[in-house]
Amino acid sequence: MTFFDINNIAFEIIGYKISYVESIGTLFGLLSVYFATKANILTWSTGIINELFLFILFFQVQLYADMFLQVYFFVVTIYGWYNWKQKPKLNSITSTNLNTKIWLASGIIVGTIIAGFLFANIHLYLPHYFKTKAAFPFADSFVMVLSIISTVLLAQKKMETWYLWFTVDMVCVFLFFKKGIAFLALEYLVFLGLATYGLLNWKKQLHNG
Repeated sequence: MTFFDINNIAFEIIGYKISYVESIGTLFGLLSVYFATKANILTWSTGIINELFLFILFFQVQLYADMFLQVYFFVVTIYGWYNWKQKPKLNSITSTNLNTKIWLASGIIVGTIIAGFLFANIHLYLPHYFKTKAAFPFADSFVMVLSIISTVLLAQKKMETWYLWFTVDMVCVFLFFKKGIAFLALEYLVFLGLATYGLLNWKKQLHNG
């Protein structure tokens, strides 16, 4: 058994055994979202650690869309980190226009359908790597697509990022409880509150800016 194995238990809470990989991923996820609500650049460095551990976790619980999502997160994290650090004055908080909102909504629907179909059959396409059928492929893909768009909006400091994250959090609470990773599901309940706080805090900064 390795350190990254989900059966390698760090501690237990009310009968629920929490692995090292789940606990570390959860902790740094909370830190990353908290820093994001403050528009603090530390959201990106803590996010990298979160992405690494969740990639490993999701592979072991067959949430393959969420697993691949962590790779994307890593790339956008580097972009967001650079963007916030190099051009802070050019990246004040703003909102998207109506046309952009329509395009985003269309992308979410089409992307979820395509990704859901692909992940539903990934064990057939790549049986050597994915020996177990994907769990909840369409719900998982919805989370993936929404998170992809939300992360770009966060990197660009767009207000709409928090509305999308709120939706992601609600779906993930259900999804992770169903997959038995309850500690991570509870984290997403906290994320719901942080998303609300982030929205209010960014609105305040937008109006004051």
